[in-house]
Amino acid sequence: MDGVLHVSGEPIPGAAEAVRRLRAGGHRIRFVTNNTIRSRAQLATELRGFGIELDDDDVQTTADAAVRALRGKRVLALVMHGIVGDLDGIELVGEGADAVLLGGADETPDTNLVFSYMNLARAFAELEAGAELYCLHRNRWWQTKRGPLLDAGAFVAGLEYASQVEAHLLGKPSPAFFAAACEALDAEPKMTWMIGDDLESDIVGAHGVGLRTVLVRTGKFRPDLVERSNVQPDGIVSSLGHLPEWLEEHL
Repeated sequence: MDGVLHVSGEPIPGAAEAVRRLRAGGHRIRFVTNNTIRSRAQLATELRGFGIELDDDDVQTTADAAVRALRGKRVLALVMHGIVGDLDGIELVGEGADAVLLGGADETPDTNLVFSYMNLARAFAELEAGAELYCLHRNRWWQTKRGPLLDAGAFVAGLEYASQVEAHLLGKPSPAFFAAACEALDAEPKMTWMIGDDLESDIVGAHGVGLRTVLVRTGKFRPDLVERSNVQPDGIVSSLGHLPEWLEEHL
């Protein structure tokens, strides 16, 4: 969503019209995101503010994946306040956890609370006591209108290094995350297109489960990364606004 439909809350020209045209052409659409700052309802409201028609349930978030994976477990969650409500169904605890859940980073004061030394040290102690490590995503950076900003992947890697455990990835590019999107659309992967700006999380991840892919030149797009990648998208377009015409030519 961020980088494809908007960048830091600024809509990408033509994106809303492209969504309308795709739906008019018979395409079913699922909005999938690694955003760990705002709730599903907030994200849907934001998109509607850009002129995109959708229901809240059309948005698939990493919090949804966390609830599916962690229901019934005691969870120490280091996540942004905005998504706590979407974790309903998970027992959130301060100690004695079965799992540690690491969320995302943002340029807000809340980040200092989530990724403070004391909180990370507390998570490390739970991992040392036998808790499993889960992460909503492990993005290295994210694109803003001010440029790239450090994302939560660095903190995930730090806890992995310190505790010598490997985190279970819940969001993109997890195969289960893409499979859930296909299931929600009642779609076969080979007949489904993933449109993204992130070569690693969107394109490589989707190719791994058999989806077809289009990379947009907005958001996190970097031509040098595409040139070096062993996995290439099925198509590259300037922005989502150009996707309907591209699909008409290539389907």
